[in-house]
Formats: sequence, structure tokens, C-alpha cells
Amino acid sequence: MPGRSSSPLPAGLGQLAAARLSAPEEHSGLLDCLAAVPDPRRAKGRRHPITFVLALAACAVLAGARSLTAIAEWAADAPTTVLTALGGPSREPSGPTAPAEATVRRVLQRIDGDALDTAIGSWLAARDPDRPPSAQDPVEQPRRSLAVDGKTLRGARRSDGTQVHLLAAMTATGLVTAQREVDSKTNEITVFRPMLAEFDLSDTVVTFDALHSQTAHARFLVEDKNAHYTAVIKANRPLLHQRLKRLPWRHVPLLGKTRATAHGRDEIRRVKTATVADLGFPHAAQAVQIVRRRRTVATGKVTLERVYAVTNLTAEQAEAAEIAHRVRRHWAIENQLHHVRDTAWTEDASRVRTGTTPRAMASLRNLAIGALRLTGHTGIASALRHHARNATRPLATFGIT
Repeated sequence: MPGRSSSPLPAGLGQLAAARLSAPEEHSGLLDCLAAVPDPRRAKGRRHPITFVLALAACAVLAGARSLTAIAEWAADAPTTVLTALGGPSREPSGPTAPAEATVRRVLQRIDGDALDTAIGSWLAARDPDRPPSAQDPVEQPRRSLAVDGKTLRGARRSDGTQVHLLAAMTATGLVTAQREVDSKTNEITVFRPMLAEFDLSDTVVTFDALHSQTAHARFLVEDKNAHYTAVIKANRPLLHQRLKRLPWRHVPLLGKTRATAHGRDEIRRVKTATVADLGFPHAAQAVQIVRRRRTVATGKVTLERVYAVTNLTAEQAEAAEIAHRVRRHWAIENQLHHVRDTAWTEDASRVRTGTTPRAMASLRNLAIGALRLTGHTGIASALRHHARNATRPLATFGIT
């Protein structure tokens, strides 16, 4: 097993692990990352280490567990060899025992959510193929993408009755490398910069929706993080939105067109870009117009939508087709993350409410989704069934030996 890291935070978004399930020695394994999460329980009376409980929960979620009861049941059925590999303390002559549901519940409802997301994000980031190039391997590659978007856990409520809302950052390969909970008294805007502050975003293109199209965010990314941005502009920034709409788009040549049929809809996207000075948004170098024509196959109904965006990437740095692709990839976070968590684990129907449990369960689902994508699984539902049939399979996918 790799040596334990002295810090739970990665130096950047991480470096690529070798193309195998287990991580090489220079990267912390999952158990080492989870060991950095503080134990919220009193030291007296602990029978099961925090790393053991979290690792069991992670494996159970990878096997399809949707609730605390299901996690405890998976742990109770796990063979001794699995419990030992996950760090269960040996109790002769029976060997390690699985924690009861009450123990799992106690841990997850009191866990430090930021620490858990940092541990999970660092493990995923270290294995992300879309990582920053290292100084020893300065191979030129396309700019990385990072999509930032939020999701409300509809079934979860805090003690004051407010819903739990999470902001996440997802790489182009579908890995959630950062996640933070949004306080009920504020919104996503205040969480954006603290969530990304610890990451190396050099030459990364960060995409975000209209809510985050804030001048402070743009300056933070370009001036503090040496990153790029592509920001969708809507009516929440009325002056800039009107300025973009009034540009002479009819005289701008069409620079890209794509067509796709999915989910019963035929969609054509046309993109135009224009280099415009003094847009009134920090470091903006290009204005973008994307026209989406959607036709519902069953009814024949046609809708037309014009989307405007700005980016600090110049025309020499990014052509229109690339910008449109990154915007579309940003919209994909709904299908690749939010929709998957809801359909595969019925997240929005979950009634788990106590403490940090809703966030912890979402974090464990992010970990499971990322681990499956890293190991080549494309169908999440079938992959969960595959891991449910053999208790050793989650260990192999997480690289635990």
C-alpha cells in the first residue's frame, strides 16, 4: 500500500496515474486519502477506525447501496478478507467485524464535509487523464476543462427546513474533483472562489452558467489562477446581455454547425464568434452566439434559442467550434453527474436528512461515478449491478489490495 500522504490536499488538480487499477507509489491510495478525514467521534469507545467505516461506505455505494441501511447490510455480508483489506481491526479469533448501521450513521451525519470532498477529490484528480502536465513530462496537450455547476438535493432538508444545495467542479472526463455545500443564507456565488482556491488551474478553461458570470469570478480566474473562462450571459446581467444581442451577428459568418439526435429531439447548433473590445466584462476577448434549433421528433414542435457567452480566449487561442464544444460539455454536467446520481441512486427521493449525511452520500456517489469512469465503465446502472454481485469487485475498482 502506498505511503500515507502528509497533506490531504493535492498540489494541483493532480497527475495521471498509470493505466491500471491500483495507483503507483507516488500517489496516495484511497485508504490513505480517507485517513486524512478527521474522525468526528469521541476517542473513547471507538471500535472501528474512520478510514474503515468510510471505505466500507464507499464500496457499498459502488455496489449500488442507496441508504445507510443498505450500506450496513453490504458491510455485514462482506467476507472477512474484504473487511481486512479495508483496514478492519482484527479481533481474534473471528477477525474484523463490520460496523453496525448506528456507527455508519453516526460517522456520516457528523463528518467534516469539506474534508471528505477534499479526500475524494484528491484521489480522483490524481488519476484524471485530463491532468496538468508535469515539469518532467511537458507534453503539449489541449487545454483542460472544468465545469462548475450546482444541484439541490430535493429530498434532503436541514434542521431549519432548508434544502441542501451543493456546488461541484467536474473535469472533462466526468470526475468531480471539488464539491462544497452552499449555506442556506447565501448562494453559489460565495462558494465559487473558496472551492477552487486550492487548485492549480493554470491554462484550464473554466465554464459556468449565468449565475456565476460575475466580474469577481472572471478576475479571480484570470489574474489569480492563470486560467481561462467561458461564461454564459443571461438576463441577470442585463446591460452585457443587451450589448451581446445587439452585435451585428447577421454580418458575422457562420463558423460552426453540429447536429445531434438524442432523447427524442433533433438539435442543430450554429455558432458564431466575434472579437469585440470593451464588452464591459473583465478580460473578455470574444463574444459568442450559439443558436440552438430543437425539434421534438414525436410532435414535430420546433423551438429556437439563442445563447450568448463571453470568453477571455482570443480567436488565435480558440476557434468557434472549440468554444461551442466547451459550452456543450458544460451543459453535459446535468447528464453526466446530476442525472446519474438521481437515476442510479434515486438521490432526489432520498429522505436522509440528519447533519452532513446528505452531502456525504452525494460525495460517495461522486467517488463511485468517478471510479467507474476511470475504469472504462460507461453504463453506470449496469456497472453497479456488476459490483453488487461480488464483494471484491469494488476493492479492485478502487485499487485496494
